[in-house]
Amino acid sequence: MPLLKHFDNLNTGRFVTFTCYRRQKLLTAPSVICVFLHALDDARKKYHFRLYAYVIMPEHVHLVMHPLDGTLLGPLIGEIKSKSGAKIVADSLIQLPDNCSVERSGQTRWVFWQPRCYDHNCRTPETALEKINYCHNNPVKRGLVAEPGDWRWSSYNWYIGKRDVPIEIDEFEWIRRE
Repeated sequence: MPLLKHFDNLNTGRFVTFTCYRRQKLLTAPSVICVFLHALDDARKKYHFRLYAYVIMPEHVHLVMHPLDGTLLGPLIGEIKSKSGAKIVADSLIQLPDNCSVERSGQTRWVFWQPRCYDHNCRTPETALEKINYCHNNPVKRGLVAEPGDWRWSSYNWYIGKRDVPIEIDEFEWIRRE
């Protein structure tokens, strides 16, 4: 499987998408989502990236983030997925479908996340804001809720001043070297 090219160290915001294994709706139980959010927040503290927006959909996640220069996106996202997936599986937080197992070296193991992530460098503040709005409107577009504020698992409510949210959001400030 060829590696996807990430253009790191451009000092721009990043719009990142990754999915559950085989795009299955594994992100529906609050306990599972909270494990993911905890792994995301732990990674933010460890790697010191800024988190501008997120949305957790039933089968995928979108993030708008700003990693520090020198931070490689692939390993960072890999760690979030690895830690959250391992805990979800180990704690049996959901019953994974049979097609979430893979055979490697004669052993069967459960898989929560699809390999890889997809990213887009937000080269302008307008692009970053467009991606933040995309995150917040994704549940509405999919017909899951009528208004962005009705979806508990996004950063929208932080932006409208509510602070009783699952994870805090960093203030959006555009940083870019010329």
